[in-house]
Amino acid sequence: MPVAISAAAVLALAACTPAEPGASGDAASGGTLVYASGDAEPTCLDPHVGGNYPQALAATQFLESLVSRDADGEIIPWLAESWQVSDDGLTWDFALKAGVEFTDGTPFDAAAVKANVEHVQDPDTASSTGWLALAKVAEVEVVDDTHARFHLSAPDSALLESLSQPWVAIESPAGLERGTDENCLAPIGTGPFIVDSWTKQDRIVFVQNPDYTSPPADAGHDGPAYLDRIEWRFLPDSATRYAALQSGEVDVIDNAQPDTIAAASDEAGIVHLDAPRPGASNRIELDSSKPPFDDIRVREAFIKAVDVNAGIDSLFFGTAERGYSPLSSVEPTAFSEPDLFDVDPDEANHLLDEAGWTARDGDGVRVKDGQRLELRFPVSTNQSTPAEQSLFEQLGEGARAVGFEVQLAPLDLSSWYGALAAHEYELVSAPYTKVGPDVLRILFHSDSTIPAPSGYFANLAQVRDPEIDALLEQASASQDEAQRAEIYRDVQQRVLEGRYLLPIYDQQNHYLHTSRLEGMRAMPTVSTPTFLDARFTEE
Repeated sequence: MPVAISAAAVLALAACTPAEPGASGDAASGGTLVYASGDAEPTCLDPHVGGNYPQALAATQFLESLVSRDADGEIIPWLAESWQVSDDGLTWDFALKAGVEFTDGTPFDAAAVKANVEHVQDPDTASSTGWLALAKVAEVEVVDDTHARFHLSAPDSALLESLSQPWVAIESPAGLERGTDENCLAPIGTGPFIVDSWTKQDRIVFVQNPDYTSPPADAGHDGPAYLDRIEWRFLPDSATRYAALQSGEVDVIDNAQPDTIAAASDEAGIVHLDAPRPGASNRIELDSSKPPFDDIRVREAFIKAVDVNAGIDSLFFGTAERGYSPLSSVEPTAFSEPDLFDVDPDEANHLLDEAGWTARDGDGVRVKDGQRLELRFPVSTNQSTPAEQSLFEQLGEGARAVGFEVQLAPLDLSSWYGALAAHEYELVSAPYTKVGPDVLRILFHSDSTIPAPSGYFANLAQVRDPEIDALLEQASASQDEAQRAEIYRDVQQRVLEGRYLLPIYDQQNHYLHTSRLEGMRAMPTVSTPTFLDARFTEE
């Protein structure tokens, strides 16, 4: 018999009422919200193509997924009303909402679901995040208009978590058929807003979808968004973004810096929304596939040489808490071993001596067989905040004290991806957001050393451990949550004890917005902002 996953308990959430109006006055519908992003401007608004966080930020406004997640981490209905999985985990049946239309007037139905899965999986789409999320979907069968059946090549207990993400959100098949170039400019969804225009290196304009009918089960209201319009501006300079918020030129900013958040806490009229991302923690990964980090002693020496806590204390003004797990603290299955990350320069020196890095050159850098102990560390200036870049510099100084030379290379996003694709790194900090602990499979299974169609590979530490692979496959096959949690704990312990990574803190998502705005929230899926329930209070 199939195992039914009932949506009845969560459907009641759809009846919840919007937040109470703010103290400054009653809430009013209409108006334009101005959002200023410090993240990289997408090169394509279709999140199926590539699949990075800047795309997810924008796509949340106009695309929707089959399922969502609530504040407690439970999967809840969205475009799919309910679902069932077979006992062997190879067949998933989704009952879809009836009567929903894309904003081009075409119907949302099972054929649209099939077209979207095939689009993500098409190598010509050049997907990475979505392609990895749907890797086990062999085929989508159209049973009827409101019934899509997913056939899997192997069990995937994380399928619902994967389907909740914006990188596999559902787009109009007619829009997809226009081709990548045109669809990148203005994908067509079922969401509360519509892409009206995109002036590159300036702004995207979203306008209200007046016919909107398909909110997730935890939305604050049914029906269209209260706002008429969103202007999504790109302001890369953090000081400029904050000044624009202070002056009232913009209503919301993202990528707020630690010193800005601290200053804003004393400023009336500004609200801080802290929304750490799920999935993986922010971490530095050590490439174990080549010297010097193919030697676990050298990996351990680097980790023992650097003082992450001191850097966080001095640079982050209490806005980030040190993490010791491969997973974000918002994941219930996160496991950590803090003792592995005690700072011990003496032990680091001993390990390097033991590994044969005994000589030093005139700069104090260790040398072995004529090779200096150099570590290339490409840093994405679009993804690492100034505070984080300063932290990396401090860690480099700590590593230098025991004989490493860390070569930080600040790069724009495209150049950074290029450096990773060419394996031109020994250290790398690469954010990876995926709902749930299955992100461990994406990051540490040996299959993930093979690039996705986009050219990106997620296993940047180059972990190739058959025992870890077997555990991750066992977790994917299990529908027993307690068993999965135990397996994921074991995987994390093996990764930590293998010294493949240096955890730092949760992936940071800090939004600041005017207190006149109520109803803004971060989606409990990947912490992107949603403005379906947002409106301004009248002064």
